[in-house]
Amino acid sequence: MPFPLIDVAALLAAVTLAALGGELFLKGLVALAICWRLPQLLVATSLSAFATSSPELTVSTISALAGRPEIGLGDSLGSNVVNIALVLGIALLFGPLAAHLRDLRRDALFVLAVPVLLFILLADDTISRLEGVILLLLFCLWLTLIARQALAQRREHTPAPQRTSLAPLQAWPLTLTGLACLIVAGQLFVIGATGIATALHIQAYVIGATVVAIGTSLPELVTTLLSRWHGHDDVGLGTLLGSNLFNGLAIVGLSAAIHPIQVARQDVSVALVFGIASVLLMLPQGHTIPRRRGFVLLTCYAAYVVMTFRP
Repeated sequence: MPFPLIDVAALLAAVTLAALGGELFLKGLVALAICWRLPQLLVATSLSAFATSSPELTVSTISALAGRPEIGLGDSLGSNVVNIALVLGIALLFGPLAAHLRDLRRDALFVLAVPVLLFILLADDTISRLEGVILLLLFCLWLTLIARQALAQRREHTPAPQRTSLAPLQAWPLTLTGLACLIVAGQLFVIGATGIATALHIQAYVIGATVVAIGTSLPELVTTLLSRWHGHDDVGLGTLLGSNLFNGLAIVGLSAAIHPIQVARQDVSVALVFGIASVLLMLPQGHTIPRRRGFVLLTCYAAYVVMTFRP
């Protein structure tokens, strides 16, 4: 069955916009970190992660308002697996990644705790409005810890002077323009890939957990790969960790607060289990995440896709 040309064109346009937007977004983000005298990892975990998770926020909010919050849940959980297993797996193919466990410990523990908490909340196959509010409160707690860390580092440490040709008033438009391109690219990818998947008669939940998840994770993918290319590995890692926390706590929590999520726990257990496994695989060994982990993570993602597509 031939695919509609409009879907193929949407995919090609998505790739072009993603490349352009990623370059602008990364350049603006690094400039902001230098201007604010904050570590790039911290800025990436907060600002970059929230920005690149905006497609998931849009999909989940619209789905919840339409009375279909399960679509947003599948997208958020699927995106979390994509972020680590696929995106980090691809990034590691280019070589080992410098990382220190002490810098990632707090956020990694939060990221590991989220799928466990969601598994518990789904014991009755429902995430209620109250439970959604609890998730949002946990997200606010994490935000508070991030803010305290930022203030403490500005007071106690004076980073070595770094030069940037961009002032904040120049960096912000660059960052926002890049983000807009990434978001549009993600939406075009979803439109094109969903059209092709529909032509192949693939089920809606499977499309949401795989195709839509990859599309809404396109900003993270591009940001991480370009971060590696330009030598800003901490930006990529921070973006992935922060994005997973944003997805699991803020987005799922908001969706449930708008409309209770009713889904069988066994239907999302695959995404939850692979989400935990992928985070464990990203933990540094010594002072690096070895290159061989990339192959393991990609194998993990392939197994996730197979399990998701199972009859």
